[in-house]
Amino acid sequence: MRELLTVERHANQIRLRRSTFSGTFVLVEGRSDKIFYERFLDKTVCELITTSGKPSSKQRAIEILKILEKSSFQGVLAILDADFDCLQNSLQSIPNLLRTDTHDLESMIIKSPALEKVVNEFGSEEKIKKFNLDIRQILLKTGMSVGYLLWVSLHDRLNLTFDGIRFNRFIDEKTLQIDELKMIREVNSKSQSCLLKDIDLQKKLTNYKSSKHDPWQVCCGHHLVEILSISLRNLLGSNKIVDVEANRLEINLRLAYEKVYFDQTQLCSEIRIWESKNRPFRVL
Repeated sequence: MRELLTVERHANQIRLRRSTFSGTFVLVEGRSDKIFYERFLDKTVCELITTSGKPSSKQRAIEILKILEKSSFQGVLAILDADFDCLQNSLQSIPNLLRTDTHDLESMIIKSPALEKVVNEFGSEEKIKKFNLDIRQILLKTGMSVGYLLWVSLHDRLNLTFDGIRFNRFIDEKTLQIDELKMIREVNSKSQSCLLKDIDLQKKLTNYKSSKHDPWQVCCGHHLVEILSISLRNLLGSNKIVDVEANRLEINLRLAYEKVYFDQTQLCSEIRIWESKNRPFRVL
């Protein structure tokens, strides 16, 4: 009940803010999302609001949006991570809700030329030329297994813990090959509430896999950055762990992401469509 009241209170704060701000309110999930989108949205005509908290930031944003829509509040838009919505046919038909092109914001950045800029900055030119690798496809191939396991956990409500897992315990630093059983053991060891044995989780993982699934919808961006970090320590570079740790790489990827990349996304196109249907409210 307290969480529902908090969501209602958040919606009321936006209603009260309308008396002093006539522009668009844009709901985003967290601080890093806000920092990212502020670079591409026009802050003179829209105000970004984070929805961090419980239940999940995404669910909070959706609930706040529903409350405001129910009261016919105009000029509010939520921009959220797609997560697994596209894969499990759980797309909620909400007029003022838009999603990232890929699984999440981080994977959308990795899909852009920002990846090459960061790899060229931290990688070894000699190693990059020697292996002539399509690093993006390698990241996806390795990240699929972790993404599928996350999907299994969410869909089957297994409450597996992915925070704090050590990717180098199940990914070969020289080849980026993934050992799925070691991955399952690593995740299971962090998960206090999971009652399934490793072999049972492996069977579930195998059942979820399908060539029909778009890798960009399966792979979590944070996982791809972890794998990128490993690649820059050996396969594509000779960096110390501290120099290419995931949080630092995520910051560099965001900084390397240019407006022209955002302008070419489906998300940007959908924002323009939203603007045309909700005049005089603007975002871009």
